[in-house]
Amino acid sequence: MNKIFNPKLFSLFKQGIDKTQLPKEVMSGIVVGIVALPLSIAFAVACGVSPEKGLITAIIAGFLISALGGSRVQIGGPTGAFIVVIAGIIEQYGLNGLMISTILAGVILIAFGLLRLGELLKYFPHSLIVGFTSGIALVIFSTQIRDALGLDIAQTPSDFIEKWGVYFSQIHTANPYAVVITLLTILIGIFSKKVLSKIPGSIIAILLSTLAVQLFDLPVTTIESFFGDIPTQISLQKPDIVLTDLGNYVAPALTIALLGGIESLLSAVVSDGMFGGHHRSNTELIGQGIANIVTPFFGGIPATGALARTATNVKNGGRTPLSGIVHALTLLLIMLFLGKWAKLIPMSCLAGILIVVAYNMSEWRSFVAIFKGSYFDIIILLSTFLLTVFVDLTVAIEVGVVLSAILFMKRMSDMSGKTLEKPIDSDVIEDYSRIPAGIGIYEISGPLFFASAKKYSELITRVGLKKKFVIIRMRHVSFVDMTGIQNLKSTIELLKQKHCEVVLSGLNESVKQEFKKTKLTDCIAESNFFDSFDKALTYAQNQLQTNTK
Repeated sequence: MNKIFNPKLFSLFKQGIDKTQLPKEVMSGIVVGIVALPLSIAFAVACGVSPEKGLITAIIAGFLISALGGSRVQIGGPTGAFIVVIAGIIEQYGLNGLMISTILAGVILIAFGLLRLGELLKYFPHSLIVGFTSGIALVIFSTQIRDALGLDIAQTPSDFIEKWGVYFSQIHTANPYAVVITLLTILIGIFSKKVLSKIPGSIIAILLSTLAVQLFDLPVTTIESFFGDIPTQISLQKPDIVLTDLGNYVAPALTIALLGGIESLLSAVVSDGMFGGHHRSNTELIGQGIANIVTPFFGGIPATGALARTATNVKNGGRTPLSGIVHALTLLLIMLFLGKWAKLIPMSCLAGILIVVAYNMSEWRSFVAIFKGSYFDIIILLSTFLLTVFVDLTVAIEVGVVLSAILFMKRMSDMSGKTLEKPIDSDVIEDYSRIPAGIGIYEISGPLFFASAKKYSELITRVGLKKKFVIIRMRHVSFVDMTGIQNLKSTIELLKQKHCEVVLSGLNESVKQEFKKTKLTDCIAESNFFDSFDKALTYAQNQLQTNTK
C-alpha cells in the first residue's frame, strides 16, 4: 500500500541526484525567487499586513512545501487568492486571530491528507473554481483603486459597494503621479515579456518607479510612508491562544484550508501536465499543512502552491524540489541584504502589479464559456462569484460546495435506467423478442445511493406494476448506501403486494454482502439473486410457465 506521507524530496535522495540537473535547479530557483519577490511584498501589503510578512511566508512556507510536499516542482508562498480571506480575518480578529486561523488551517490540511481526501478535492466543479477565482480577482482589483489612483482615503470600507462609493466621492483627490506610475506598471507587466522574457515585468516596474520617485522626489505614498521600516530579520512569535475562543476560528481556518488545498492541487495538476510528472496529492496536502502550522510562528501568513511561480519554475528547467528550496534561500538572502531598500517602493507600483495579477486570475474567458453550458453550472458560477464579491469568501465556498454536491446528486439521478421495450444489448442475449410479456426488465446504470434511489424506485415500480416478474439488472451498481437499500426494500414489498416478483441479476460481491448485512433478504429471497442476466431470465421464464399451468 502506498504511503500517505511520502515527500518527493525524500524519493529524490533515495534515487540519487543527477549532477547535470543541479545547475538547472539552482538557476531556476534563483529566477523564481526574483519573480516571487515583488509578488510576496504586494500580496502582503494588499492583505493589510507589513511587507516582510509576505517575504517570510515565501521563505519559510516555500522551503517547507518544497521539502515536504508531494510535487517535484511546486513553489509555495503567499498568493492572490488569500488576499480577501486574510484581510477579512484581520479586520474581524486581528493579527493574532490570523495566526491561530492559519495554524488551525494547517491542522485541517494534514487531516485532509491523512484521510486521503487529496483526490476528492481535485474534483470540485470547474464552475465553482472559476466562480470564486473570478470573484477574488474583482475584489483584489477593487482593493487596489485607492493606491492606484493615489486617493486621499485613510481607511477604505470592507463592503464592496461602500468601498466604490468612497472611491467616487474622493475621486477629486486623485494623485496624477500615482496614476502614471500605476499605468506604466500595468503596461510594463503586460508587454515586458515580449522584450525581456527572462526578467519579470514586476521587477522592472519596481526598479524604474522607485528610482523615479527618489530622483525626482515625486509626492506619492511609498511602503515606508505607509508601514515604516521593513525588518530584515526573522524572529519567533507566539500566538495568544485562548482555548475557549478556538471555535471562533474554525470557519476562517476551514476557508483557508479548502482554498489552499484546492489551489495547491490545481497547481500540481497543471505543472504535472507541463513536464509529464505525477504528484502525490495526499502528501502535498500534508506538506501544505505543516507549512501553514510552522510559518505563523515566524510572522508569516497563509501559504499555498502558486501556479504562476510553479509554471515559471518548470519553464526554467526546474524538475526537483531543490529548485523550490533554492527559491526560498534566494528570497532569504534578498531580505537580509537588500530588504532595507524595499521600503522605497511606491504603493501605486504595487497596486499596478496586483491589478495585472487580478486580470490574470479573472479567467473571464472561462467565465463566459460556462454560460454556454448547463443551467446548474451557471447557478454555481454566479452564486459563488456574487457571494465572494458581495458577502464573504467563506460563505461563497460553503455554498459552492453544497451546490456542487447537489449538482453531483442531480447528475447521478439523471442517469436513468433502461426499460427494455425492444431488442437491445445483443452482447448479453441475441433476441429480446422471445422474452414473455409478463417479464419486465430494468437496468440500474450507476450507484444506488441517496441521490438516485428515489428515481430508480419510482421507475422500477412503474415497470413492475405491469408485469408478473421484474428483473433488475445491477451489473453497473458499484455500491449501495442505506437510502438506496431502504428505497429498494420498499419497492420490492410494494411489488409483492401487487403480485409481482423481483429478481436481481449481475450483483457484485460487495453489493450482495451489503444486501445480506442490511436484511434485504427479509423481503427478497437470496435465491432470487443471480450473477448473470441469463440465469435470472431463465428462472423468471420457468416460474412464469409454472404459474400459468
